[in-house]
Amino acid sequence: MNNFSDNPLRTRQDLVNAAVRLLTPLVPCLTPGKARMIVGEGSAHYPEDVAGMEGFSRALWALVPMMIGRCPEAEPFWALWREGLIHGTDPAHPEYWGDIGDFDQRMVEMAVIGTGLCFLPDRFWTALKRTEQENLYAWLDQINHYDMPKNNWRFFRILVNIGFLRVGKPVDEARLREDLDMMEGHYVGDGWYFDYPTKRDYYTLWGFHFYSLVYAAAMGKQDPERCARFLERARIIAPRFACWFDREGRGLPYGRSLTYRFAQSSFFSALALAGVTAPGLGWGEIKNLVLSNLRFWLGMPIFDRGGALTVGYGYPNLCAAEGYNAPGSPYWALKTFFLLALPEDHPFWQAAETPFDPPRRFLDEQVRLLLTRDAENRQVVAYTAGNHAWEHMHEDEKYEKFAYSTQFAFSVTKEATTLEKGAFDSMLALKRAGRDLWHVRSGCDAFSLSGEAVRFTWQPMEGVRIDTVIAPLGMWHVRKHVIRTDCALEGAEGAFQVCRDWAGERPCDRIASCVQAFARSAAVHGAKGTSAIFALRGYDQGTVIKTEPNTNLMVPRAMLPTLLTHLRPGETTLICAVYTDAGDFCPASVPKEVENLAESL
Repeated sequence: MNNFSDNPLRTRQDLVNAAVRLLTPLVPCLTPGKARMIVGEGSAHYPEDVAGMEGFSRALWALVPMMIGRCPEAEPFWALWREGLIHGTDPAHPEYWGDIGDFDQRMVEMAVIGTGLCFLPDRFWTALKRTEQENLYAWLDQINHYDMPKNNWRFFRILVNIGFLRVGKPVDEARLREDLDMMEGHYVGDGWYFDYPTKRDYYTLWGFHFYSLVYAAAMGKQDPERCARFLERARIIAPRFACWFDREGRGLPYGRSLTYRFAQSSFFSALALAGVTAPGLGWGEIKNLVLSNLRFWLGMPIFDRGGALTVGYGYPNLCAAEGYNAPGSPYWALKTFFLLALPEDHPFWQAAETPFDPPRRFLDEQVRLLLTRDAENRQVVAYTAGNHAWEHMHEDEKYEKFAYSTQFAFSVTKEATTLEKGAFDSMLALKRAGRDLWHVRSGCDAFSLSGEAVRFTWQPMEGVRIDTVIAPLGMWHVRKHVIRTDCALEGAEGAFQVCRDWAGERPCDRIASCVQAFARSAAVHGAKGTSAIFALRGYDQGTVIKTEPNTNLMVPRAMLPTLLTHLRPGETTLICAVYTDAGDFCPASVPKEVENLAESL
């Protein structure tokens, strides 16, 4: 298991040492020809040989910036990966990466090689023999001859082609402009891009912005007007995105592809690469956001016994994985190490870390989130109007929860047959009385957001229509549901899940958290935080559910305070108050100001 406890992750050399420690366990995972990296068992929707190529290429996201920044520690690794690059692109070699087709995963993995050509032509091009150059160009050029999604993937082709420009190889410049124009066509305002079809999530930051900032760093003189737009959009979104992080460096667990973990802070690395600061975000604040995020993640149990990153989030967990998460996929997180392209005398490294000073409440309408935090910035809680697109695994859980927390993350459903297997945290789950599966929010018919509340109308099942309003007040929030149903229903309203092991460890089954379940409330609190839910109108009883293991993304074993109810046909109003705290304080009752807020909704 990788252990970073002796690395404070504060200086450039600390990050070099961290990169070496992340890369070292990968060396034995290389195949004999060094063209693939096999870090573990498991499968994605693409073949195993492609997954091996993916692992090989993703390690380059650390090696490329290390070489740009002239880190001598990169040289032993580059000797191996250079050999793999030559063999992988040689059609006569047994480890040839193969001919690609439409919508091919290998297109994704070409991006870092294009970046290498662009910034390190002496390593990726001139140091190769003529036949090796021809093989590399021919293999990469396939990306120009096959169809690909109309989403962030177009940046992969852009990076390959600007790499070709840098080494003097032919480029279809009309195609390059078309791709760039298409990516700019995804811009919607306030710094946000959407990914196809409608998503606005981390891919805006670690996809559109990261690659556009790399483009700007490489092409500022050749394409100044477009690069200026890229830089300005990044400057606009930087303080907005900084609101997704708490003081511990934890990014908001929200949306798909969370197995990329510390890719959360790769946007800020790309900001530094492109020389961008923003209002409220000088070099000290940017440095703190990146390094605190790395410190958090590299202190988590996210490695296997050999020291390789695992698929999961707060621990190894395949339950929440996407169909495109192969064993080597998590190494996309190494994009954050693009900081190492910056020399020691860069203002980023010379600045003292300074915590970002976020607003206590921030509304970002573009991404449909109302973000709040406590006075000490120990926890960020985001309230959402939903962002459904019917495309990826566990979309309801990743986009449709009522609230998301940096402290407690969220849970995914294993099976909607029971409350234990459903793990319906921050959701209202309903089912027909006595039978049927549990149903939750899965898209909204209408929604609105303000700085005071989130409102939406949804239909969890045929014959049931719900108008919901969620209003935060400090670390409390009130939920009000007006439910119209043509049949009798059973309901369960969940708060946040709390770790149920002693101090977050797992030596035995001893329950450290204090568990409380009463007629009108339920709570769990302990060393890993507090979650409580209080009935204000319409519920029958409180309970605490011991949810199925490995449903919560942050901890493998958790407990969920829940209110239960039975609804008759017709119209019913449910109102509850939910409390969350990063510490062990648990209120005994609902404060008067929260009751007043509930009455005003």
